[in-house]
Amino acid sequence: MPLAPSPSPRKSGRSCLAIVLAAGVGSRMRSTKPKALHKLAGRSMLAHVLRSVTDAGADHVVVVAGPDQETLIAEAKAVLPSAEIAIQTERRGTAHAVLAARSAIAAGYDDLLVVFADTPLVKAQTFALLRGVLADGESAVVALGFEAKEPAGYGRLLLQDGVLNAIREDRDATATERAVRLCNAGLMAIAGKGALGLLETIGAVNSQREYYLTDIVAIARAKGLPARAMIVEEDEVLGVNDRIQLAAAEAHLQDRLRAAAMKGGATLIDPASVTLSFDTELGQDVIVEPHVVFGPGVRVGNGVLIRSFSHIEGAVIGDHATIGPFARLRPGAELAQEVHIGNFVEIKAATIGAGAKINHLSYIGDASVGSKTNIGAGVITCNYDGFAKFRTEIGENAFIGSNSSLVAPVKVGGGAYIGSGSVITKDVEEGALGLARERQIEKPGWAKAFRSARRKEQ
Repeated sequence: MPLAPSPSPRKSGRSCLAIVLAAGVGSRMRSTKPKALHKLAGRSMLAHVLRSVTDAGADHVVVVAGPDQETLIAEAKAVLPSAEIAIQTERRGTAHAVLAARSAIAAGYDDLLVVFADTPLVKAQTFALLRGVLADGESAVVALGFEAKEPAGYGRLLLQDGVLNAIREDRDATATERAVRLCNAGLMAIAGKGALGLLETIGAVNSQREYYLTDIVAIARAKGLPARAMIVEEDEVLGVNDRIQLAAAEAHLQDRLRAAAMKGGATLIDPASVTLSFDTELGQDVIVEPHVVFGPGVRVGNGVLIRSFSHIEGAVIGDHATIGPFARLRPGAELAQEVHIGNFVEIKAATIGAGAKINHLSYIGDASVGSKTNIGAGVITCNYDGFAKFRTEIGENAFIGSNSSLVAPVKVGGGAYIGSGSVITKDVEEGALGLARERQIEKPGWAKAFRSARRKEQ
């Protein structure tokens, strides 16, 4: 879905271009889809990055994609319709990828952010701080760095008296330079004035014969332009190149989301066992028991109790409702206040009125249930005939007896009573009894005779 407005910090008074490098195929992911489309907390890595740069005040965003990456381009446009797409026809290094957005760079924005679609955890505040360093006028280039626990493989930030002199790729570094633990995260901010000239000066004189964006620091220093490094925690700039790193990024993001939920007034009894989505909204005094999964699009009101092993996606839950355990709320479930949804109950594309109870072993789909209605155990709405979906409408204060099937389209009036075990195919009037089942028949001695006959056959 397109990005919605966000209250995250924006740097005002300066124009900003963000270039998102997303052309990597991600062969180590062992996947048929582009690396940047793999999801964290229910949203693609690309979407996370687009969210952050727009929240940091980017006026224009260019997504650099590779040839034949239609699905990635479609995702970029779905998330940020205003995004410009640039194609990197050859993969000749990061600076070469940035220059795929040459025309946008030439437009002369004040700030240029260069970010990576596979580094999805960088906060909008961090991008805003990078822009703030440029706004101070003391740096032409600001590189984002971190103190690495294991620096092998990373480029090193080479500082002298607090000034960033160069970024050296690991494979090109000397033994002394490899001893440096301050590493390059890859992301940087460049002053828009003169950025194109610096980028076009980068050559391919290195072991890989590629155009390294990191060389822009040494080029800027050679021209007498200042460069700085901004340091963040290693977890924030975690890059994702394989499924193991994807899982690590998911874990870090979940920790961030859980902390925000608890600071907002929700109780997570066992936080590590709860999975949140990027847009999960939990009200005050919500209690979430262990092993609950929230998919995208969930809003939970105040004072709600969500019991263990429930799965909730695309649902709205009103104040003081009780959900689960082992409940499943699917997209389109809208629950009013004080609704009770019990164990092994599934709700899909249905509105449940205030105070209604559906406590055991039921499926309610494509339906509306009135307030204070009671749905017995084993009740199902039969909403699909193999070709189309149909709706069931149940009024207020109705009682649906256990093990009943309501065959849509059908209406049950307010205050009506459906006898247990009924298959209801016609509308039931308000206040009426609906009963649709065969009369009970008893044949004395039948069971004894049946068993006797079967034994003689053996």
